[in-house]
Amino acid sequence: MPIFSAPDGTRLAFHLRGEGEPLVVLPGGPMRASAYLGSLGGLDAHRQLVLLDLRGTGESELPADPATYRCDRLVDDVEALRLRLGLERMDLLAHSAGGSLALLYTARHPERVGRLALVTATPWALGCPATAEDRLAAARSRASEPWFADAFPAFEAWLGARGDFDPVFLPFFYGRWDDTARAHADREEAETNDDAGDLYGADGAYDPDVTREALARVRAPVLVLAGEVDGGPRPVLARRAAEAFPQAEFTVQPGAGHYPWLDDPEWFTRRVAAFFS
Repeated sequence: MPIFSAPDGTRLAFHLRGEGEPLVVLPGGPMRASAYLGSLGGLDAHRQLVLLDLRGTGESELPADPATYRCDRLVDDVEALRLRLGLERMDLLAHSAGGSLALLYTARHPERVGRLALVTATPWALGCPATAEDRLAAARSRASEPWFADAFPAFEAWLGARGDFDPVFLPFFYGRWDDTARAHADREEAETNDDAGDLYGADGAYDPDVTREALARVRAPVLVLAGEVDGGPRPVLARRAAEAFPQAEFTVQPGAGHYPWLDDPEWFTRRVAAFFS
């Protein structure tokens, strides 16, 4: 397991999967260890995945200063990884909350990004959060699912701050609620640094106007991939991230939720590999 030092001395880890040209992967959560990404549905057959464990997650050290969990502070860690890999420019793939980190990195270091893929990434860095209404609208589209009747009231109560997080509504985050999805969901708590996640979007993390202005000048090709039944972000919200770039493709994976490489690995891998080819 390779290790490198962040600018503040925190020792960070990354994991390599597959062979070929490196593809740097930023995990979501926020602040979930990169193990949940697996091989991204077999994408490691096309590129060597460089899976970063953000500080305080996975095999990376806890930082001395918890304020460095803030998303904009993590940009320096991504740049340190690029230098460790010896890449003049790197291709990036970011999932979920990692999308905001990728947006901030690209805005600050546009000349260091070759191609960028944002996978089911809520564009917090652009001032576009997923709302409770977004999530409930996506959830209602699953009314024919056998688990819906038990899951929806708990989901609605949680989003309305009238109830606690309840595993009964985890199926809403997956396009297919099967054994693979259940095993994946069961690992989330152990893989996530909740304290770090609470600080990821702390005050000062994002300046949407500045970020939009910077991204409007980016010439790197961008792919924004949304899941058809994902509520955070719904496809209409994900499209707004694509609109921030001069050269962006937008695509919706049919039947996919928040983890599209689990819902249809072949579709996901084919689409993303083609973009990075």
